[in-house]
Amino acid sequence: MSVRTQSPEPPESAESAGAPHRAGFACFVGRPNAGKSTLTNALVGQKVAITANQPQTTRHTVRGIVHRADAQLILVDTPGLHKPRTLLGERLNDVVRTTWAEVDVIGFCLPANEKLGPGDRFIAKELASIRKTPKIAIVTKTDLVDSKTLAEQLIAIDQLGKELGFEWAEIVPVSAVGDQQVDLLADLLVPLLPEGPALYPEGDLTDEPEQVMVAELIREAALEGVRDELPHSIAVVVEEMLPREDRPADKPLLDIHAFVYIERPSQKGIVIGPKGKRLKEVGIKSRKQIEALLGTPVFLDLHVKVAKDWQRDPRQLRKLGF
Repeated sequence: MSVRTQSPEPPESAESAGAPHRAGFACFVGRPNAGKSTLTNALVGQKVAITANQPQTTRHTVRGIVHRADAQLILVDTPGLHKPRTLLGERLNDVVRTTWAEVDVIGFCLPANEKLGPGDRFIAKELASIRKTPKIAIVTKTDLVDSKTLAEQLIAIDQLGKELGFEWAEIVPVSAVGDQQVDLLADLLVPLLPEGPALYPEGDLTDEPEQVMVAELIREAALEGVRDELPHSIAVVVEEMLPREDRPADKPLLDIHAFVYIERPSQKGIVIGPKGKRLKEVGIKSRKQIEALLGTPVFLDLHVKVAKDWQRDPRQLRKLGF
């Protein structure tokens, strides 16, 4: 078993080492809430994927772009693979499998603080069928366990690969929250990418359209206080993003009009809260994040609408962007 806890040699720049530049795609997979989005954000150095404390937060593949002297690493953050109960769930699983077939390396995220379970084995079995793509086991959330628990998890993950007939290219423990071994993970991913020039301009951190990212930030804020009641029932659509007319050039204002969709009328009161308090909090929190993302003051207009059983309705799913 090869577990990486430090770089194999002191890092050198691409120029001094004479190494070829590499560019390619890495995909993080794992069951829901395994730390994939947090890890993507830590590697990129800025928030490009939304995070929350409940499963199935990620619904779009978000490409976070890591720029280095020797490489450009494009991170694809997928929904967690799971046994679907709705049409939305089936479509999210299709997104995961399509992504696996297109990337250069797969990182399988397994939380250090949870023993391997049926969900992990279900994903590992699917990974075993992808023969050519190198697979790295990433043990996440190491800040939550002691060294003995971590060692037991590393052994179990190594054994899992052997049982299914494949070898991990690397096994690396990380803590995205504690910023432990995040750079090492990038160092291990880069050699597995193909040689080639950068695929995105310097400075780009994601290729997600701004409206999609704004909608995701609103949805993250809306999910925060209702994880027990409505973990999967919220969708957000940004209807309009327009600069306010008649504003002086040094005092711009962006008007954003968005709808928060839920599945049943009874859920409306939960999202809005007593006297509109919850929705106001969602607006304040997401507006700060949106202003940081876009670098401009924002007026955010939020409304809550019912889209009956949208997770099971093909027409509604199309309308909401799935």
